[in-house]
Amino acid sequence: MVRLMKFILSKELGRLAKWLRILGFDAVYYNQDNLSSLIIQALRDERIILTRNQRLPQARGIKIVLIKNEKIKKQVAEILKTLKIKPEPEIMFSRCILCNAQLMDIAKEKVKDKVPEYVFKTQGYFITCPKCQRIYWQGTHWGNVTQTLKEIGSSV
Repeated sequence: MVRLMKFILSKELGRLAKWLRILGFDAVYYNQDNLSSLIIQALRDERIILTRNQRLPQARGIKIVLIKNEKIKKQVAEILKTLKIKPEPEIMFSRCILCNAQLMDIAKEKVKDKVPEYVFKTQGYFITCPKCQRIYWQGTHWGNVTQTLKEIGSSV
């Protein structure tokens, strides 16, 4: 099942980590140079390593995907194709793009002073990150993500 796929991304793939989170995947961004601890964390958490680092040593029991493309849209397309992932609308926008935590519903009344006035008046549904407290709503970014997925040949 696609939902169980978890990733750990090496330091040169921060933007790809955000995109995987937008698509609803558990994607840890590892921004350190210590490759052996990256491998240890991947083994411990049963994560697929995504990297552009060709020097990353192969380790038994770990799946490592070497990302060839430099541009973010091509990286997203590469991952979707390589791992045979089809974006699922019901899990998209379910993770915080900053800290990777699972988002939770929040009552509209509780966000009144935390979002722009126009957003509060025009939106009826809000979600929040229990870890970093960021608040999300379905704005233009939803359409932008859908358009980008169409451009790279993947649909929702």
